[in-house]
Amino acid sequence: MADVIQTTHRRPPLAHLRTRVRDRSPGLGAGFLGGVVAAGLGLGSSAVLVIVLWISSPYPDSGPSGALHVAAALWLLAHGAELLRTGTLTGAPTPIGVTPLLLLALPVLLVHRAARDATDGSDGGPLLPQRTAWAGVVLGYLSVACAASVYAAGGPLRPSWPWTVLWVPLVAVAAAGSGVWAAYGCPRAPLDRALTRLSLSPGVRRLLLGPGPRARLGASARAAGAGAVVFVGGGALVLGVSLVWHGGAAQAGFLKLTEGWSGRFAVLLLCLALLPNAVLWAAAYALGPGFVLGPGHADPFSSAPLPSLPPFPLLAAVPDAGPGTPLNWAATAVPAAAGLTVGWFVAGAAVRDERGAGGAGAVRAWSWRRTVGGAGLACLLCALGLGAGAQLAGGPLGDAALARFGPAGWQVAGAALLWTAVAAVPTAVTVRAWRCRGHRAQIDDGTPWRIGRPRPGGGTDRAAQAAQKAKAAQAVDAGRRPLPDHHYDATLEPYDVLPLDPSASEPAGATPWPDTGTVTSTTSAATDGGHRPHRPAPDQPTTSSTSLTNPAAPAKHPEPNRSARPEDPQNPEDPAASGNPADPKGFAQPSQPTRSAEPAE
Repeated sequence: MADVIQTTHRRPPLAHLRTRVRDRSPGLGAGFLGGVVAAGLGLGSSAVLVIVLWISSPYPDSGPSGALHVAAALWLLAHGAELLRTGTLTGAPTPIGVTPLLLLALPVLLVHRAARDATDGSDGGPLLPQRTAWAGVVLGYLSVACAASVYAAGGPLRPSWPWTVLWVPLVAVAAAGSGVWAAYGCPRAPLDRALTRLSLSPGVRRLLLGPGPRARLGASARAAGAGAVVFVGGGALVLGVSLVWHGGAAQAGFLKLTEGWSGRFAVLLLCLALLPNAVLWAAAYALGPGFVLGPGHADPFSSAPLPSLPPFPLLAAVPDAGPGTPLNWAATAVPAAAGLTVGWFVAGAAVRDERGAGGAGAVRAWSWRRTVGGAGLACLLCALGLGAGAQLAGGPLGDAALARFGPAGWQVAGAALLWTAVAAVPTAVTVRAWRCRGHRAQIDDGTPWRIGRPRPGGGTDRAAQAAQKAKAAQAVDAGRRPLPDHHYDATLEPYDVLPLDPSASEPAGATPWPDTGTVTSTTSAATDGGHRPHRPAPDQPTTSSTSLTNPAAPAKHPEPNRSARPEDPQNPEDPAASGNPADPKGFAQPSQPTRSAEPAE
């Protein structure tokens, strides 16, 4: 019983346990708070927008509670979660799965910034561990998301639990990971480790992780980004031309949906939120697969949309029914321009000017095989990114005929890969050959560099070798031993000069240094030109090294010749006080060996 009471008495209290947890995982609380703040800002922005529209609406159909439920549902929809609309005519819930991509940018940006700030504190201290900051932000964000999901389940727009559980944590994890990665300076090591853990063939691994000053993966990623920018810009151009061409229908749809200014303002905000979706739809149209509108479809070669589309301004840009015309076929110039851009960027990374290092007209270039591989990898990355964006841009808007709206991601990815590969690979090879024309090119085939044993005289040219031989001959003529070219010379090491007055430089209680003979021998070695130590004459013994390393041991050294100079009555043992003109530095020259000097007491 006593043991049980003693164990219970020694158990740490709850406050002590919290302190130990906080000390073992520093920064976890700050990351958790940052995640909560990021989720609160996103949810609050959605709530403010919905409340403003609810207040300005002339005919609100619910109270403030209903508006807040809609705000929470829209915040979940911004993460990619699918919503279920209740209160339909059939009584069955209708899915709404088209995610406004402009709304998706807000939670991604907030979580990214929260993770970056949690990793890199404002106090200027060291960065927090990656897992600690990432876990704190994700846990804090998901705690608010869980509460918002439960609250939104009681409103007219209810979240679909399978899609909510999938997309909300995925967005939080990815955005927080990018923030921590940015705080550490965007290192490449995590990406290399992730690719190394994959069971890839040696050829694919060399293609992704090729050696060299510019890795093939980085150059291909930049080229893929340039191609994606061309796709997005071309899609925006196609969308703008189509909206101008169908301007009357777009204006009629904008005015038909609502009459009040508050309703029109809400429709305008919805069009802005869906504008990135419409751009990706137009890019998919330019690629060839187009997009589906329930049972209908639209592509450059033929178009068969639904006869009764909703009067929404962006849907007015859908081409008219019928076969394609040359104006519709002109949209295929967008993927061709994207492929040429990818090839141009790969060729720019494949050929680098090195006139300063390799001489005039020297360039360093990839081999043509490596250039083809880099262009193919860039096309693959661009196609995967465009396919993922096209898949996110679409979704259901109801049942039956409205079950699928937008492009199919796998079709867009396949068409983008085909278009860009056909244009990018020949462009990259041709531009590389053109830039290497007339220059002395050094081919870099991706073979890793190896450091071998240095050869004697390696790294020097004939002029340098001749200069070394002439210097050695001059040293021999001057009576000095020539220094070896590629060996270590201990005489070139710096020397510590011992103090002239030990009593003034040593602390109290320290063991004093030996008498002046040892000091004279050591300091003369240090001041003899800085090249080699002082070597006594053949008739003089060399000072023992024991006296230099152990002051307490007796040292054998020569005594100064007292008959050659007058003694100083104040300090007869101080050779610097004599002022001997034969020794300009004030040191007495040893003349003959005497008995060993005892260490000073």
